Amino acid sequence: VGGGAAGVNVASQLLRKLDATKRDIAIIEPSDTHYYQPWWTMVGGGIVKIEPSAQPMETVLPSKAKWIKARAATFEPEQNVVVLEDGTRVAYDYLVVCPGIVNDLSAVKGLPEAMGKNGVATIYDYRYAPKVFENVQALTSGTALFTMPKSGVKCGGAPQKIMWLAEDWWRRHGRRDAIHVEFVTGTGGMFGVDKYKKSLEKLKEARGVHASFQHDLVEVDGPNKVAIFERPDGTRVSKKYDLLHVTPRMGPIKAVRESPLACPSSGYVCVDKETLQHTKYANVFSIGDSSNLPTSKTAAAITTQAPVLVHNLIKVMRAEKPTAKYDGYTSCPILTRKGGLILAEFKYGGVPKESLGWLFDQSQEHYFFYIMKTTIFPIAYWWLMLPGYWYGPRTIFPPRYD
Repeated sequence: VGGGAAGVNVASQLLRKLDATKRDIAIIEPSDTHYYQPWWTMVGGGIVKIEPSAQPMETVLPSKAKWIKARAATFEPEQNVVVLEDGTRVAYDYLVVCPGIVNDLSAVKGLPEAMGKNGVATIYDYRYAPKVFENVQALTSGTALFTMPKSGVKCGGAPQKIMWLAEDWWRRHGRRDAIHVEFVTGTGGMFGVDKYKKSLEKLKEARGVHASFQHDLVEVDGPNKVAIFERPDGTRVSKKYDLLHVTPRMGPIKAVRESPLACPSSGYVCVDKETLQHTKYANVFSIGDSSNLPTSKTAAAITTQAPVLVHNLIKVMRAEKPTAKYDGYTSCPILTRKGGLILAEFKYGGVPKESLGWLFDQSQEHYFFYIMKTTIFPIAYWWLMLPGYWYGPRTIFPPRYD
């Protein structure tokens, strides 16, 4: 279930590894378009145009998989059935759940009405990412706020990536001294991994960026350009703005959240954090944003999760015990300026797990990392990751588990 990065990658690998006479793979996906979402930060920063981030869904789905162009409405794992919105019941022997997560603008009062106008936009939506750069260009003086909720989001580094890119653009165009730049986040710091947090704190001081921690956006008064934040003690703080970049709250789709597959506490699919197998239903697996894996939700994480899932699913098909283990690897390429990027890579527990640490200090800005983000990663995504030939830090070399 899901035709995003995770679903397409897993389906492609399974089609290649399973005997042609024994495979019958379907992808349930309602969308006509597949998006490369990491591109949108660069759109908001004025580095690239939005159009290359979208491709027709039919061109990225593996041709040997059946495309069920519909939306999953409910899951009935006791009966091994996915129920579609039109009531069609799709039976399965094995299920991979990876429909991603969705933005919830309505979780912030006034945000749906303000989005796209009143100086408000977000890089987390194809429709509004270009508007972010329009707002950046239009601002000559005043206050620019960049928000991040305390709850989990896709690519936790992106809320500040767009801030750094905007700040850099204003600096290069001689406007920086007239603009107050502030990162307003519901979290307790600049980043969750200490090594990179220290570097980002230094960068914040060096570039005169202000930060308000444990400030969670709860309301936007668009006509008056006021953003209202809530502190942990329940008190509220109002901040005037001229530009407001909002990272919306996000969560699992309703079909997952209200299903027996979900963890009651979070609404995400409950899986073993190493084997990626569901904690109750042995023939169900999940990776990507919709899973409850305690790691940052990124495309890079999927490149390492997918081969583990494929290996373990095939083991289960053979009535064997899953043996591959996912260590929580993920990566946040943090754009800090045009031409600079900090490549944060880590695993469970926030422990750095760096691919190029032997060559670079990855907690510092490097031009080479910027080239990787803007050129190498997009090519790898469309031509290698989606067809199932890209394995993250291992590049094109598949991992071995047995």
